[in-house]
Amino acid sequence: PEREAGGTKAAPAWVEGKWMLSKLIRRTHMYLALFLTPWILMYALSTMAMNHRDFFAQLRGGSGTSYAVESEGAYPGAYPGTFPPGDKPREMAQGILRHLGLDGTHYVQQARETGRLTIYRESPLVTRRITYTPADRRVVVERAVFHTPSFLEELHRRRGFEHDYPLEDAWGFIVDIVIVSIVFWDLSGVWMWLQLAGTRRLGLVFAVCGLALFVLFLSAI
Repeated sequence: PEREAGGTKAAPAWVEGKWMLSKLIRRTHMYLALFLTPWILMYALSTMAMNHRDFFAQLRGGSGTSYAVESEGAYPGAYPGTFPPGDKPREMAQGILRHLGLDGTHYVQQARETGRLTIYRESPLVTRRITYTPADRRVVVERAVFHTPSFLEELHRRRGFEHDYPLEDAWGFIVDIVIVSIVFWDLSGVWMWLQLAGTRRLGLVFAVCGLALFVLFLSAI
């Protein structure tokens, strides 16, 4: 039989391939965890904030988002009544935000009777509410008072691919990576468990108990 230098017998090709695959899975498992640590911590802490929302609301003395006026004044742009018929509230909101230097991810609501626009300019650190009243062209810009639980919940709910801003798409892409990584961590954990003969019995007990508890919650809640 062939022997390597030093008299050590060369491992069969399939053994080498299995070892390389195991190494690749373990390294990918580790490096993905390191890269996605900020997102995993954010989702963990934000889920805690949502799960104990009433508790955190009591700590700060009330629930809901409170706003403080940042600025107000007349908007010099076109009166909504003069906009082309095809213009929608979203297009008018974009014009106002660009004028204010606040262009970015937002959503808008319009009151049917008065035509008043309420624009929520979303940002992880600073969320603003901009109110535009067509009757006097007055714009009021309010800044949401910062609260850590609300900040975490806002990050948790952020998603991409529905706004026309590249950074939002980039965030959405990272969220997709997190989703795929969580599935990969689960499957790679099963792979590593199967490679360690000494942990198979105890691991099977944990797997069965976890599955049973999950099914119990599904049927009982």
